[in-house]
Amino acid sequence: MKGIVLAGGTGSRLWPITRGISKQLIPIFDKPLIHYPIATLMLAGIKDIAIITTPEDQENFLRVLGNGSRLGVNFEFLVQEKPAGLAQALLIAEGYVAGDNCALILGDNLFHGAGLGRHLNEFFDLQGAQIFAYKVADPERYGVVTFDIDGHVQSLEEKPIKPKSSFAVPGLYFYDSDVFSIARDVKPSKRGEFEITDVNNVYLRMGKLKVSVLPSGTAWMDTGTFASLHDASSYVRVLQDRQGIKISCLEEIAFRQGWISEHQLHEISSEYLRTEQAKYLLEILNNRK
Repeated sequence: MKGIVLAGGTGSRLWPITRGISKQLIPIFDKPLIHYPIATLMLAGIKDIAIITTPEDQENFLRVLGNGSRLGVNFEFLVQEKPAGLAQALLIAEGYVAGDNCALILGDNLFHGAGLGRHLNEFFDLQGAQIFAYKVADPERYGVVTFDIDGHVQSLEEKPIKPKSSFAVPGLYFYDSDVFSIARDVKPSKRGEFEITDVNNVYLRMGKLKVSVLPSGTAWMDTGTFASLHDASSYVRVLQDRQGIKISCLEEIAFRQGWISEHQLHEISSEYLRTEQAKYLLEILNNRK
């Protein structure tokens, strides 16, 4: 299983902020936004991750993330010359995935919940596609899934004007290796984009699409607006302050997954000098003794 993070796009809805910086490098409280989707993939046990950026932003992502070796993972940076939908991202990463199964996550989506990593780890060897549903107040902003009375999927629509349900499809998708041949056959929508909903509908017609409502207590935030950016930062700050933990701390996840040693975590903590991040990582080490 390989991961794909789509971190391209112009971020035009967040101008003037994103005129000078990629949306995925904007801070969500105490860490760059890109850390949160990467953390979701790492919690699922995925170590090989392709990060798709715009040509002009790639150098900044490299500076922020490096090649992943300090975390015991591998980051590969790919370029999206022009944003044209999520299905396009699959084709950009096809050579990197090289016939493996893959997980695609949007670079501006934040997921958090107890046991989320263990839940996602179940989809490593799937045959077909696995997507999720999450009840929202504004489903017209997203892909929308409808269920029948028995909980079976009836339909999938992309940003419908009049949604048939309140269940949005969050930006996290698991696919088998057939997804690339399916994505190659997708035609541009009326919006001029290669829609991921069209890919999912092919799996639905084949009887190979599974949709799970995200477990109770799981938070999903799509940080595509100024208000949602603020909400996400507030959410992270409140939980971290109350619980004394850090959400989506990549170094902690790598350590608890066994991908880096105590010595390596101590070395990383020294890189942060006298910051709160350094104190937090040292506390993790001290609590292990």
